[in-house]
Amino acid sequence: MDENEMEYSPDLITLEDEDGNEHTFEVIDAADYQEERYLAVVPYSEDPTALLEEDANLILMRICEEDGEEYLDVVEDDEEFYNVGEMFAERLREVYDIDDGEEDE
Repeated sequence: MDENEMEYSPDLITLEDEDGNEHTFEVIDAADYQEERYLAVVPYSEDPTALLEEDANLILMRICEEDGEEYLDVVEDDEEFYNVGEMFAERLREVYDIDDGEEDE
């Protein structure tokens, strides 16, 4: 199989909520910000057109550690969410050459 024929394999994580329900997410990006590790994830669907038909909900998660065990915590603080979100947005603009519509004056 040559490089152009390689299949895309999403980076998936399955998390359990406080009610015991499992949810699968696709990891879009991972990066460090102010000495913390963050993941940008979206709800996963096996139907690739499903995300195109609805607004994708980008979820920012911080990788935390307690008693030597890692766990993921949703970023809920508004300032932290904004700053980390901007970092991921900039990274995605660079990778995908996205024009955000702003013109230099």
